[in-house]
Amino acid sequence: MAPEVCVRRVYENPEPGQGARVLVDRVWPRGLRKDAARLDDWARDVAPSAELRKWYGHDPAKFCEFRRRYTAELARPGPQAALARLRALAATGPVTLLTATRDVSHSQAAVLAGLLGAPAGEGGGDAACWAHLVCPDCGAVVSEGHRPGCGPGEAQPGPA
Repeated sequence: MAPEVCVRRVYENPEPGQGARVLVDRVWPRGLRKDAARLDDWARDVAPSAELRKWYGHDPAKFCEFRRRYTAELARPGPQAALARLRALAATGPVTLLTATRDVSHSQAAVLAGLLGAPAGEGGGDAACWAHLVCPDCGAVVSEGHRPGCGPGEAQPGPA
């Protein structure tokens, strides 16, 4: 059974059954007192880098590329450990990922919810967002190397 993970704005009041409330923004939300947030955790180590956040600028047209870059950032040791802590928390019960972002469906919290809701080792995501990473000839993930006999500069077997 997949973990129960939902995404909400940190400014919304908690509701019964939300489970652990975890802020996943790197910076503290504007205008929110820490005592009013009613958080169980602040997982700033799992938030996107400042550079990625500035590049993205919450532009929905950049979301697929943001998701790809952010997922790559999460593979680094620091964020990977923070993501593992969130996975462990999600395995114990419902988790609500909180963000100050207005458009939560195009936020890092939405990416995290997809990752946490998928079985460990699966990245999830829309096929269109990942299609450019797959070699059309051999079907391998390009960043992991082509299959033998395929790749730039290699002769392809032809009809006999």
